[in-house]
Amino acid sequence: MPNTTVARRRNVLALHRRFLEGAIAAGLPAKGLDQSFAKKIEISPSMWSQIKSARPIGDNLARQIERHCEVEPGWLDKEDRPSEVPDAAEERFIAAAREAWRTANAKGKRELSGWLKKHAQDADPSP
Repeated sequence: MPNTTVARRRNVLALHRRFLEGAIAAGLPAKGLDQSFAKKIEISPSMWSQIKSARPIGDNLARQIERHCEVEPGWLDKEDRPSEVPDAAEERFIAAAREAWRTANAKGKRELSGWLKKHAQDADPSP
């Protein structure tokens, strides 16, 4: 059974992260960006704070957010979407993995590749 509440929260946070990255890249100060995002999606800063922590996003609000963030209707509801915006920890891991790969000899590269494949298989929940 789909868990729309969780999917919507995860996806709206991805849209928020995208907004923050764009604003910071444009040189805007970080202070006040949550309020700016709330204004963009036409809700109060208080409601945005509630959504980030626990408040469910109803159908009407979901479509409103999608419209203001210029994504297709139903975008927030998709559960199988991989995170579109990697977090800082993921970026650090990718940078470390890239450095390890680039500095390894052929044997080291085989070992890294084997280790990652093994752990990916161990994490795969399918039988």
